Amino acid sequence: MLIELALWSGCAAYWNRALRGASPAPTRRRALAASKAPSKPAATPAPRFSVARLAKDLKSTLQADGRQDLKLDLDPEERAAMAKYRRESTKNLLLSAGATGLALLGSRSRLFSVLGAAGVLWLARDLFALVAKDFRRGHYLSVYLIGVAMLLGTIATGQLVLAAVTGVIGGLFGKIINRVEDDSEQALVRVFSGHPAQVWVLVDGVELAVDFHSIKPGDVVIVNAGELVPVDGCIQTGAGQVDQHLLTGESQPVDKAPGEAVFASTLLLSGRLAVRVETAGADTMAAKIGQVLAQTQGYKETLILRGRRISDRYLPLTVGLSAVTWPLLGPQAAIAVMWSSLGGAMSALGPLSVLSYLQILSRHGILVKDGRIFETLRQVDTVVFDKTGTLTLEQPTVGRIHAAEGFTAHEVLRAAATAEYRQPHPIARAILAQAQAAGLELPDLAEASYEVGYGIAVQVAGEAPIRVGSRRFLEGAGLVIPAALASLAQQAEDAGHSLVYVGLGERLAGVIELAPTPRPEAAAVVAFLKQRGIRLYIISGDHPGPTARLAASLGIDDYFAETLPAHKAERVQALRAAGRCVCFIGDGINDAIALQAAQVSISLKGASTAATDTAQIVFMDGTLSQLPRLFRLADEYEATMKTNLVASFAPGVVIIGGVYLLHFGIGAAMTLCYLGGVAGLGNTLWPLIKHQDAGDGSDGAGAAPATPD
Repeated sequence: MLIELALWSGCAAYWNRALRGASPAPTRRRALAASKAPSKPAATPAPRFSVARLAKDLKSTLQADGRQDLKLDLDPEERAAMAKYRRESTKNLLLSAGATGLALLGSRSRLFSVLGAAGVLWLARDLFALVAKDFRRGHYLSVYLIGVAMLLGTIATGQLVLAAVTGVIGGLFGKIINRVEDDSEQALVRVFSGHPAQVWVLVDGVELAVDFHSIKPGDVVIVNAGELVPVDGCIQTGAGQVDQHLLTGESQPVDKAPGEAVFASTLLLSGRLAVRVETAGADTMAAKIGQVLAQTQGYKETLILRGRRISDRYLPLTVGLSAVTWPLLGPQAAIAVMWSSLGGAMSALGPLSVLSYLQILSRHGILVKDGRIFETLRQVDTVVFDKTGTLTLEQPTVGRIHAAEGFTAHEVLRAAATAEYRQPHPIARAILAQAQAAGLELPDLAEASYEVGYGIAVQVAGEAPIRVGSRRFLEGAGLVIPAALASLAQQAEDAGHSLVYVGLGERLAGVIELAPTPRPEAAAVVAFLKQRGIRLYIISGDHPGPTARLAASLGIDDYFAETLPAHKAERVQALRAAGRCVCFIGDGINDAIALQAAQVSISLKGASTAATDTAQIVFMDGTLSQLPRLFRLADEYEATMKTNLVASFAPGVVIIGGVYLLHFGIGAAMTLCYLGGVAGLGNTLWPLIKHQDAGDGSDGAGAAPATPD
């Protein structure tokens, strides 16, 4: 590997000089003439090659810096783990240098030979760990096992210098594999990572701040508007509207009154609740979803990188040739034949190609946690979208405004915006955005007083009281709903819209209809996927009416409505059982099990922690815009791997012929093996050069959205 990198760097430097010589910088006169020339359609610019940038990219690729930065952006708590990893890397580098030195001194004395052999084994410890992992999975004959056999054989024949080189390369290879394969099991009780460190608990009529983890059943927790409900429980006093879409998939807020249940990780939009705790912490419904996930085998656990599969497939041939060579030409010749490793270069070129594309994706703000997913992306023939929060935005859109007799739509909107001015929830933001677009001026709210429940009551000096909220809220205040507006409720439910009732004084002024807002990029993304021949589904916990309407508006033929969280996973598993390769895209706690069940799982930054923890891919711009780019780069990866395959067989044929005809030894075989890998390495690094101008090369968070084509 080190030899290949040095050779490639030299070739790259020569190429860079050649490119500069062939393309002299334009003079001022040329530039001016070009600026006056008639404009022509812009051609796709050739990648601007830079050796320094390539070296930086290569370092970042091998260390997975881009992915680490995105993980840090997704979860700041990753910083401590990253710092620990870097400290361990520095320590291991020093120890590796010491172990290599002992191996080089092995020829001086027997003591150094023993210490050198021990040092070599320590250098290759990651390779031994991969073999142990294979054994646990019941996979016995593998390229890793052969690598260990070759290492031990080289030590046994007393060639400690070659063994040290093998150990360094084997250790580096093991680290690369660990960066590509993400088998980490996260405790998905992290859905509570957003809870406050302290919550308010009612004790003998007094509200006390207590540690979240000290809450126990029977306590009464106070939840204010804009806060997440921290527990599963029953409302003792108070009323309000709760957004449950992350947990249940419902698009509309739900009115909650005393005696009704509320659940952890749902959002109180309006009102103030005193909740008697029934379950807290790991016993809540949201946490139990995490426990189901921990017991569910993910698809990635069965994946093996294609490069390794190819290497393993030809292992019997390589081992057989080596076994035949041993009695004919001796042990050193047999070990030299083992270095032929027909197709074995794929075990290195495959992971390096994956790391290259992971680096490229990270520039565009696409976090891919498990590189093995490239093996599956091109096989995807079915994409299942969660509805609420994935195909729709969190903030709804104001639709029709139904004014009661004697009022105008502007008066209704102005009153609602006045009441919701200081509220943080999405419904308030939608109403305020509409009022701003209409150019409405709101009254001075400095002396306003508020009362909250199923809605909000506001008293502005010199004006009639304003009440905004649910129908139950206004009827509870004694306002009469005219018959002409009473029939709106069923129509809104059928359409999947929410209704906000607005009262002025003692009369109902009107009703504001709020419609889910489809993501602006959704239609283009759906068109791209359909052009690719992918079958599309929407899955939702919402009612059939709104789900069907959204599907029709986006051109999606199939959908599942009123689907419970556990049943979402069953739908995905049924599609897989029918022979489909499923990509599931979701954002809620209720989507986590389905994300685990799919072959490919995608979530968006800003989604629930359970979804972003479970998903193999996270779009860091919080939109679906990067989905076309993800599939296009998967196509590129496939082409790169096909070229790698061709480059992985030629050196092995030369080595076998050289051993039998020219009596090549181990050193010559190793040299040919590594020199032959230069071609494959060049092909592997080419994507980094091709995409050097993509993004800013750092965190990719600011990359422009992909344009579906």
